[in-house]
Amino acid sequence: MRNLLAQGALGIALALSFSFPSLAEDKAKPFTDAKEINLLNLLPPPPAPDSAKMKAELGEILTIQVTRTPEMEARAKADVEENVWRFADVVANPKFSKENLPKFSAFFDRVVVSEGAVVDPAKDVWKRPRPHLYSDLVKPVVPLSKSGSYPSGHTTVGTLMGIVLSNMLPEKRDAIMKRAWEYGQNRVVGGIHYPSDIEVGRISGTVIAQTIMTHEDFKTEFEAAKAELRTTLGL
Repeated sequence: MRNLLAQGALGIALALSFSFPSLAEDKAKPFTDAKEINLLNLLPPPPAPDSAKMKAELGEILTIQVTRTPEMEARAKADVEENVWRFADVVANPKFSKENLPKFSAFFDRVVVSEGAVVDPAKDVWKRPRPHLYSDLVKPVVPLSKSGSYPSGHTTVGTLMGIVLSNMLPEKRDAIMKRAWEYGQNRVVGGIHYPSDIEVGRISGTVIAQTIMTHEDFKTEFEAAKAELRTTLGL
């Protein structure tokens, strides 16, 4: 009986393994990681908790907190999503969608996970407390997080996506980079990051972009994604 049960369980496991791809196979592979780009060596450490800089940044956050409009809050909440489709408003083409751009979508999945592969290890070392963990006066309007605040991952990936996308659509470069700037700033508007988190996030995103542009796999996938994008958009 035990043998029959074991065989049955094995059969089910094998059937499931053929029916569903593994999580490892589903996850996009980053173009780089913290071994190649060590932010601990590239960026200054965050301001100390008792420093004048930290207190000044808290003041900026609290000022924004009492002046932000419902429209600003809605924008910050929407920008919690970390994907290239947040640039749809400046691309301004109804064909700019995941369904219409499979190669482009898969390419940017790799771009996005590259941010985490570089930034998360640095966050884990610096462990800067988020504004709402530093002061009870801060009331974020976006989902809370207990991960390190420095650098801002959203800002890093927004800058990275902006640079890569603007290289595909140079005629929209100014609008794309303005949107990337807003994407990062919305983390301060949302009350979940300090201004200096945003500043170093923009540096981090730029460094990652410059680095992966030298990789052959990036170059190959970039050209295919760019061709698909421009053809689909009729450019």
